[in-house]
Amino acid sequence: MKQALFIAAIFLAACNSSSDKKTTEQADTAKAPELVLKWESDSSLKVPESVLFDKAGQILYVSNVDGTNPWEADGKGSIGKVGLDGKVIAAEWVSGLNAPKGMGLYNGKLYAADLGNIAVIDIAGGKIEKTIPIEGATGLNDISIDPNGVIYVTEYLAKKLYKVENEKAELIAENLTQPNGVLFHNNELFLLDGTGMFRVNADKSLAKIADGMEGGIDGIENIEGNNFIVSCWEGALWHVNTDGTKHLLMDTRKEKRSTADIGFDPATKTVYVPTFFKNTVVAYEVK
Repeated sequence: MKQALFIAAIFLAACNSSSDKKTTEQADTAKAPELVLKWESDSSLKVPESVLFDKAGQILYVSNVDGTNPWEADGKGSIGKVGLDGKVIAAEWVSGLNAPKGMGLYNGKLYAADLGNIAVIDIAGGKIEKTIPIEGATGLNDISIDPNGVIYVTEYLAKKLYKVENEKAELIAENLTQPNGVLFHNNELFLLDGTGMFRVNADKSLAKIADGMEGGIDGIENIEGNNFIVSCWEGALWHVNTDGTKHLLMDTRKEKRSTADIGFDPATKTVYVPTFFKNTVVAYEVK
């Protein structure tokens, strides 16, 4: 009899454990947001690589690589402006760049990573004010700027991460895999490298948060709290939490529809996705 009761107890414990596991999985699934299409711009943009939301100007800035080689210094690159309704205001608002990619805003200036330089654009005047050269760099990729104006920029080709303060570059990390997206958020620095998302520690070491995001990991934006959206160039958007969990939100790889360096408006929970060779920007509400 005791043996029967013991077996029954084990069975009930296993059932409860299984039930708890299913409840946890269902809760995790419930936490994952969904994307709802809002609009897609026309295709007058010039190979858009990155989108940046400007809260003050209520506008989107779009970096145009304009060419089949995203690392060629051909002088064709530009920055476009798109309204929050998806209308292209100026496909080439500021020209004279090479192959601009990631962008950042600080004190009325727009900073754009452009191969070996950071272009500083005066927003009010709509023109390039100056460039900040990064010695030895040929593949600057993404930019994030902290509240004090310190710039963090990845070097994709040389596999490095730099900190730029008072126009002087300091190497933070090297011998990376494929460094791309970088984000300074709430006094923490996050980096996308290879197929993973990392936190950059104070001692410059990298702490892995999540991995397994294939297809050219690209842009990163914070949704709220510990939740982020990460894009992969080949066509995927991921929801990533700093506890290491991740969920695939969208996959457009079969359609060969790129999802490059994203932008985000926290007020409307809208993520802006540049489609690269499709020459459009697509807006999705994150629900």
